[in-house]
Amino acid sequence: MLRNTIFRFAHAALLLHLLFVVVPSAHAQEQDGRGFGNPLQQIKKTPSSDKSSEWGHEYWHEIPVYVDSIQASLTYPLAWGNCATDNFDEWRQKARAKVLECMMEAPPRAASYDVRVIGEEQREGYRARKIEFALSRWYRVKAYVLIPDGNGPFPAVNLLHDHGAHLSIGKEKMIRPFAVDSAVVADADGWVQTLYEGQYLGDFLARHGYVVFSTDAPLWGERGRKEGVDRSKYDIIAGNMMMLGRDLSAFMTYDDMAATDFLATLPEVDAARIGCAGCSMGGYRAWMLAALSDRVKAGACICWMGSTFAQLSNRYGRKENGGFANSIPALRQYLDYPHIASMACPKAMLFVAGTNDKLFPLEGVEAAFNTMHSVWQSQHADDRLETHTLEQPHECNLKNQQMILEFFSKHLKE
Repeated sequence: MLRNTIFRFAHAALLLHLLFVVVPSAHAQEQDGRGFGNPLQQIKKTPSSDKSSEWGHEYWHEIPVYVDSIQASLTYPLAWGNCATDNFDEWRQKARAKVLECMMEAPPRAASYDVRVIGEEQREGYRARKIEFALSRWYRVKAYVLIPDGNGPFPAVNLLHDHGAHLSIGKEKMIRPFAVDSAVVADADGWVQTLYEGQYLGDFLARHGYVVFSTDAPLWGERGRKEGVDRSKYDIIAGNMMMLGRDLSAFMTYDDMAATDFLATLPEVDAARIGCAGCSMGGYRAWMLAALSDRVKAGACICWMGSTFAQLSNRYGRKENGGFANSIPALRQYLDYPHIASMACPKAMLFVAGTNDKLFPLEGVEAAFNTMHSVWQSQHADDRLETHTLEQPHECNLKNQQMILEFFSKHLKE
């Protein structure tokens, strides 16, 4: 009885310590050297006893209790400023090769896209087209393409949908669907009302003169399971893919790269003026795509940037739930999120974070933004990196969409 009482008291004391520990802002931290490397250096680390035997358990909130020791071991040796090379192009080539290595094998490209038009409809100032094409030798996908009225070629945007634990629709979150069951339209309208303040970002951009493309990530929308939508099966499928020597999250990025290559072949598209954009997981997809694809000239990310230190921690009273959707094996041994995004430098990039975003602690966001600005500054291109922290939750509201439009107008229509 006495032992149980002592254990409960110790456990309660630990919880209070983790929940109320004060972590100074990244802006208050001094950077070592060039300061491009480890975002951990920009946030004071909380000491950890890592004494699982005293706690009576080894995992808490789906994270090992020795997480601080793991974090302390992550030095990110391939980050710009940590890597031995001082030539930025050589660094990008080396870092990109390591990311692709960690992503494991890519799905094989199809010999031909073999495009089939499913349907078309005229909208106000643009045409909507639904197509099907071979994204890989192994699978075909459906996509929506919006084409402005008038004479092209036009600048184009690959819109990348979010996660939201809502897998029944994907591309339909970006472009208002047609040639589908009315239930799909209702599902999309409801989702857009919730996360995008009632406006389809794709249709908004098309009305302003952009070709807009969007397709489903693996397991979303029309790329789902035969048995039907079940979020709980995602991690099982991702694990099975890893057992096959493939990575489901990496397939999403490989598909985004292949889809952008396809977009560049459309006769209505100016292949030299292609951008990408997304919110939440779509934002992650956007900066990954901008970092890895030379097709992309500019990218916009809403509500997805931070550091591993802040995301995989219990010190902020939250836990990481992304799971396999952004899991690339071994990558943290070399690079953190902002380091990968910095491979897009000196491209034009827009990042927006929300002060009320419960998924991304501000300390991690600020540290990541500082790291990226250091990289763009080192290449005399800081005017091409926009980072904003706005008073908003995890969403892509009308103000954000206007910011995306103005950003692309500056960098894709110049």
